[in-house]
Amino acid sequence: MFIKSNAKSESQSLSGKSGWLQRIAEYLLSLPRSVKRAILLSTDLVLSLICLFLALSLRYGYLGNHIDLAALCFYAIIPIVGLYAIGFYRGVARGFFDAVMANVSQLFFLLIVFYEVVISFDVFPYMPRSAPIIFLFMFFIWLWNSRLTIREFLTRLQGKNQQGARDEDGYDNVIIYGAGEAGRDLLEGLRNSHKYNVVAYIDDDPQLTGAYLLGKKIYPAHELISLVEKLDIAQVFLAIPSISRTQKRDIIDKLSSIAIKIKELPSLEEIADEKVTVSSMRKVDILDVLDRQTVEPDARLLQKNISGKCVLVTGAGGSIGSELCRQVMKNQPKCLVLYELSEFALYSIHQELTIKQVNTPAYQNIEIVAVIGNVTNESNLLRVLNLHDIQTVYHAAAYKHVPMVEHNPFEGVINNTKGTYHCARAAIKANVETFVLISTDKAVRPTNVMGASKRLAELVCQALSQTDSQTCISMVRFGNVLGSSGSVVPLFTKQIEQGKPITVTHPDVTRYFMTIPEAANLVIQAGAMASGGEVFVLDMGEPVKIVDLAHRMIHLSGFDIKDAAHPEGDIEVIFTGLRAGEKLYEELIIGEDNIESTYHPLIMQAMEHSFPLDELELILFELTEKQKQFDVTWLKQQFKQFVAGYQEGTKAAQP
Repeated sequence: MFIKSNAKSESQSLSGKSGWLQRIAEYLLSLPRSVKRAILLSTDLVLSLICLFLALSLRYGYLGNHIDLAALCFYAIIPIVGLYAIGFYRGVARGFFDAVMANVSQLFFLLIVFYEVVISFDVFPYMPRSAPIIFLFMFFIWLWNSRLTIREFLTRLQGKNQQGARDEDGYDNVIIYGAGEAGRDLLEGLRNSHKYNVVAYIDDDPQLTGAYLLGKKIYPAHELISLVEKLDIAQVFLAIPSISRTQKRDIIDKLSSIAIKIKELPSLEEIADEKVTVSSMRKVDILDVLDRQTVEPDARLLQKNISGKCVLVTGAGGSIGSELCRQVMKNQPKCLVLYELSEFALYSIHQELTIKQVNTPAYQNIEIVAVIGNVTNESNLLRVLNLHDIQTVYHAAAYKHVPMVEHNPFEGVINNTKGTYHCARAAIKANVETFVLISTDKAVRPTNVMGASKRLAELVCQALSQTDSQTCISMVRFGNVLGSSGSVVPLFTKQIEQGKPITVTHPDVTRYFMTIPEAANLVIQAGAMASGGEVFVLDMGEPVKIVDLAHRMIHLSGFDIKDAAHPEGDIEVIFTGLRAGEKLYEELIIGEDNIESTYHPLIMQAMEHSFPLDELELILFELTEKQKQFDVTWLKQQFKQFVAGYQEGTKAAQP
């Protein structure tokens, strides 16, 4: 709109008034690199002579021949030789940055010392001691301004040549939120971009309001919405690496009513010493649009069951399992065993960790072992546990996709429940110190086979924890994790990228959310707090309506919602109906009074009923025979007997 038209008129003015300059520039750019370097060097030599002549004239107060020509040439050539020696002429003029002049300033300081020594020994006719200082100062100003001018001119020329392509392909007007060092570096990185046109800065510091940074005006934060509309802004880049999650959410909330893309720089820890560039930008973490706060992890709890110990993770190639492996590596175990049924998933996480180990000195003494195996194979598990002297087990292996398990009920129960039984029994026989089961909120008053199988797995662990064993067994229950396999977030992202409608099962369906890294982090801490038999529940924050999440993701992607009130919108949300066994609302505890707090603010403990081990084992022993008969009715009767609050959802498909 306004800015784009200004950019075009500016480009047209440049073309009309300076067409001959453009043709000269294009001719010079087409010359061989050696010729262009010779031109710059010759020009600098001439200007060096002029600057020295002017310096002497300023010193004496009148124009004239103050020293002979040989001495003039000697003093003028020395800086050119020095610049050539430090590689000043090997650089590309269009890539010139202010940092280059730091080396030049150091060179000129040494030259001042050199000149003073030469003057002291009267090598040439007398020259005032102040003249070299004035000379080098003037020449420094010339070098800096000439290179800046060349760079800016070439940038304009490049913009002119690519304007047609921009008009055809489209480019986005951008506001950078944050006028600090990161924002400055980001604009430098965007100068030659063909996709982005930075038109202004936004900053919360009132002292910066109205100022200019690299030619771009800095506006106050409260004008953000009006500027987006006034300047036809398509994207907002958050260039404040030190920003807190709360501050970031406030900015996102300000923009929630309009369709605009928001991207951000990584945190200070992630950027480290790397220079900020356009490639550093990434989409805003979806957790930032959810009303969820995190707390710093307790390092003592993270290290208790891991540091210097041998750890095994089942389901190591899954979403939670693989993140558990990454977190375990960070806490430097003696040995990490990856136990996984899927060969490809096992290969992927093993390769990732091996590469990370090679590149991280602190990881190089960790033994990483990849084992293909099924958690229902107790003898193989026992062999692996004994072979590697495993002290800690994180049991993440499970079938978690609700509709899939609903249509394959026995496979789900055998893997999720019986697999947990065999895994925990093997841990007890191998005298493993700690066994942690990864559970789910769907285990609470389930309406599907998957949730019921996980509640049965919890009951198995509770019963085994009451036996006379040295193994500390606990369970950790939490809701959906963002980005996991089967999560709505990757599905919505893919649908938005393809321009397809977003599919939501029901307008009232509600879920809890947390990120995979946070979930894995809290699982490790909860397991370290256990004394045996606890069901830990992670604080998932406030539940989120899936349709609201879909709307926020559409807006963050820069699109408008298409509905009856806005038929001209971009992305539509359609409702497909609840899937087999799906609930509108998920719960984390069975009964409001059955929960206790712990000393960790995000970890609670559920106090729930358990059953004797022999009663549960009767079911597990019958499973194989009932699977052959596909007796789903018997299976669901067991759910009703042992799983509190179980209500049968949509019937599973019959063979």
